[in-house]
Amino acid sequence: MSINAIYLSFSGDSEFSGISKKKMAQVKGLKECGCNVVNCYYSVNPRNGHRKWMVDDEVLIDLGTGAWAKVRKRIDYRPLLAYILENRVSFVYMRSDHNANPFLIHFVKQLKKKKVAVVMEIPTYPYDQEYITFESKCRLFIDRLFRGKLAKQLRAIVTFSNESTIFGQRTIRISNGIDFSSLKLKEKNPTKGELHLLGVAEIHYWHGFDRVVTGLRDYYRSNQHNCNVYFHIVGEFSGERERNEILPLVKENRLERYVILHGSLFGENLDMLFDRADMGIGSLGRHRSYITYIKTLKNREYAARGIPFIYAEVDSDFEDMPYIMKVPADESPVNIKEIIDFYHRQKGTPEEIRDSVKHLSWKNQMQVVLDSI
Repeated sequence: MSINAIYLSFSGDSEFSGISKKKMAQVKGLKECGCNVVNCYYSVNPRNGHRKWMVDDEVLIDLGTGAWAKVRKRIDYRPLLAYILENRVSFVYMRSDHNANPFLIHFVKQLKKKKVAVVMEIPTYPYDQEYITFESKCRLFIDRLFRGKLAKQLRAIVTFSNESTIFGQRTIRISNGIDFSSLKLKEKNPTKGELHLLGVAEIHYWHGFDRVVTGLRDYYRSNQHNCNVYFHIVGEFSGERERNEILPLVKENRLERYVILHGSLFGENLDMLFDRADMGIGSLGRHRSYITYIKTLKNREYAARGIPFIYAEVDSDFEDMPYIMKVPADESPVNIKEIIDFYHRQKGTPEEIRDSVKHLSWKNQMQVVLDSI
């Protein structure tokens, strides 16, 4: 029997945002599981500053502009509660924005009284170490005060980690899924005497891309570089910390020719770069945020596109795959010579790599959630 569901997130959607693409893929996965689901999200109009709760493409409520509108987002959930009850929604999938507070707790408690099952996805756990600035630490302080009480009102917490409980609540452990229809399979494009590495991300310090740059520094300082190795970085720096970790390294070591900063790329432009790439670069610095076990979206994107890749964390979906290369979860430079040797041992095709992760569709992952509530 079809159930009425709502996917609730506390941030807006953008056509080119990786997070937005993931949310839409999850909504699609719920629909493929038979749910009658709508996408509810918070949106800010860049032209006039109006803050709104949206349901799909329709305005649920316009909160107005200015400081009071920003406050209402965090304290006034009555429009959402009314919509959920009026439309007989029985399942709420809520994506955490690390925004636990008494008002959100009351909202979830009211849903619980009405027998509405609420699960909350925590995209990355633990997450406290991701907060660096004073302002962000203030927001985290409020979340830490109330997240345990919020967790008690939930049916479960959805996690991509190996944790069986989080904040005292049971977890539903799933993998980040794949929307195969949105990811073009890489075309084989062999190059002689060259190796092209590709890292795609909004660049945070935990991606550890600086380890690839220091690896290239050591490689080109040696007298054993018969292969020209290039590192293509796609995405914007998330802050000055990340910018200062990478750009000076590139300049000081005269690696401008080999470390290519593309900025944000989408659609055909990104597909063309994947066709050119030989290996993907996943997260190489998750130890910096004290994370050991994680199932990142990027690893799955690389596999779905049919490209071998490198990472440092523990990802149980890939640990035994022949097309992945593990590097130590520490601060050592990546050994470029080992990457070259690993790549030349690869025998699998892009089609075979993609086929190995067919079970990681979002439909399958969301079905795990539905079966657990």
